[in-house]
Amino acid sequence: MTEESATNRGASARVVGDFLQRRREQISQRWADETLFRTVFTVSRDETVEAAGALVEALAVVAATGRIEDVQAPGFAGVREQLARMAASRARAGATPARIADEVAALHPSISELLTADLAEADGEGTGAHQVTLAVLLGTLRLVVMETALSAGEDIIERQRLQLLEVAIPVIKLWTGIVAVPLIGTLDSARSQVVMESLLEAVVTQQARYAILDITGVPTVDSLVAQHLMKTVAAARLMGAECIVSGIRPAIAQTIVHLGIDLGSVVTRASLADALAYALHQLGAVIVDRAATGGGPR
Repeated sequence: MTEESATNRGASARVVGDFLQRRREQISQRWADETLFRTVFTVSRDETVEAAGALVEALAVVAATGRIEDVQAPGFAGVREQLARMAASRARAGATPARIADEVAALHPSISELLTADLAEADGEGTGAHQVTLAVLLGTLRLVVMETALSAGEDIIERQRLQLLEVAIPVIKLWTGIVAVPLIGTLDSARSQVVMESLLEAVVTQQARYAILDITGVPTVDSLVAQHLMKTVAAARLMGAECIVSGIRPAIAQTIVHLGIDLGSVVTRASLADALAYALHQLGAVIVDRAATGGGPR
């Protein structure tokens, strides 16, 4: 861009900025009827108009600085949080980032009409250049909203992932004072953290003295998995509960020995049934097999 064209672009941006300031209320009223604002701000029209006005004000600031193509322009800083909330709201309603971008583009026609009318009153000089400047500015706004929409979408996916982790790791009360966590699948750092939090919460709420970590459904046990298990066992002990690791299959036992992992301080059992029997015995409960003693139903 030559120095002359840059100067002209800067002058045009200032004209558009002045226009946005003068027509702020009219633009806000028009934008309040557009899908992007109308579907997000549903409490009252005044709230919708105020939100639209804040965005118009931000665009005016960006135009005044001449940085109409810069998504990092300081003028956008004041409305990024609002744009993020709007994008997140539309995303929760099922709108894709592309759909949200189209809704931003739909803001252009109404403001373009106002700009044409405004410039006509001032003999229409430079109308074409100013319209291009306005289009570039709104194109930059579209990019800013796309960024926030994608970020909001990632946040929603992350929250859903954590919710699925919590659902996929239930803590079951087997007996008074005994809880169990059946683990299925790979035990990575994120899942281990959820396991620990869920187990400790259950130890407190159930007043459990024994907690069984059943790894029957864990395909492999390596040093990382063992480290996660040991941390969970240590945390449970600090809460006053003894952990029992069950589901130690022959292949897993060989792997643990081969890796030199020391589980000597942890009570282990081959199956969940064995772990439950151990915990019941420690609690002083006596299990009677009625069929074997002839006490079954006649």
